[in-house]
Amino acid sequence: MFPLILLYVVLTIVRPQEYMPALLGVPVLPVTLGLAFVCWLFSRDRTFAAPQFLILAVFLLVVMVSQVVNGWSGGALAQLEKFGPTVAAFFILATACTRRRRVTVTMGVMVICATVLALHGIQQARTGVGWTGIRVGEDGRIQYIGIFNDPNDLGMLFVATVPMALFLSRYGGVPGRLFWPACALLLLYGIYLTNSRGSLLAILVVAGIYVWHRRGIVTAGVLGAIGLGCMKLLSSRMQELDAGEESANGRVDAWYTGLDLFKSHPVFGVGAGNFTDYNDLTAHNSLVLVLAETGFIGYVLWLAFVGYSLWMMIVVLRRKPDAATEPEQFALWQAERPLTLTLLLSMCGMFACAFFLSRSYMVVLYLILAMVVGYYIGLRQRLPWLPGFSLGNGGWRWVPAAMGSIAGLYVLVAVLLRTVG
Repeated sequence: MFPLILLYVVLTIVRPQEYMPALLGVPVLPVTLGLAFVCWLFSRDRTFAAPQFLILAVFLLVVMVSQVVNGWSGGALAQLEKFGPTVAAFFILATACTRRRRVTVTMGVMVICATVLALHGIQQARTGVGWTGIRVGEDGRIQYIGIFNDPNDLGMLFVATVPMALFLSRYGGVPGRLFWPACALLLLYGIYLTNSRGSLLAILVVAGIYVWHRRGIVTAGVLGAIGLGCMKLLSSRMQELDAGEESANGRVDAWYTGLDLFKSHPVFGVGAGNFTDYNDLTAHNSLVLVLAETGFIGYVLWLAFVGYSLWMMIVVLRRKPDAATEPEQFALWQAERPLTLTLLLSMCGMFACAFFLSRSYMVVLYLILAMVVGYYIGLRQRLPWLPGFSLGNGGWRWVPAAMGSIAGLYVLVAVLLRTVG
């Protein structure tokens, strides 16, 4: 199961089946996932020991129902075919990553795959075209093939994998200390070549959270302000970071449209994938997109899915056993903290990007969250004092949390519209 889901990760990110002549038309991606799913069905390690499994299954059902209630019964099967593989991949990878070694191996695979895409972008920037045949964008921004055709998607992948590369640099002796930092540098250069403002802000968020964790909020704030100033000097698009700028103005209008669609379709939304039927641009915000397309029910589920994942890593960092009475558990907890922080930083970077992008259903997001969920399940076996999470114990809290975040979105949009005006 584990080798098959790793192969699926490679095929999902590098996507050789979309440009190598020998693989064109061959359904290697669905076949690989199908075989991995069969292995998962018969695996003794199969587990559902985290609320995200049930939440994601119900969210898939809501995504399907959102099409039916909006008048297209066939849309349920279309969404099952479109989003179902992502759900299956989450279940498989989460089950496979309950062992620490497998989490680090998966990280390594993701970093190497992302570095391949960064090298492709460097070739594009220098020659105008990459080995996939994809040319550099008209605006000079690098892009890849398939789901990474948008430079913003490339940037999000690079941001999420930079912390992983830096974490892995502590392994593999001298070669590892050279190879993984080199990958991190290539990924950072790739972020620069995407010229994605969301990605540049996201990598600043990642660095800020790390400094906050190590040195405190004041140091993080000062260095963050300096970093933002440097980014504005380096990136032409960062210099245009203003609510009144045309691209930003379009985003604000899209957010307003999304909230307006939620008001008119509050329960199940306008249907998954239907946002652009009502607006020329997509929502450019993953929260707004889920809210508009799947309504309050889908929004609560998606928020809980993401929130539990972040909460798991925060709990590990904040709770610790007593060093005097439980020295072995304390030593084990200390050994697990760097990996926990790495996963938290990857998620924070990814969701900082997702706040400016419509990536609510993107498979890479669910693959990284699968690593988080699987890791926490395994961590509870090694550190049994860590709390378990269940919907029956406090799951109701996501309803007021959703209400509060929706109110926050309304306030933010109102302020930005007034700024634009």
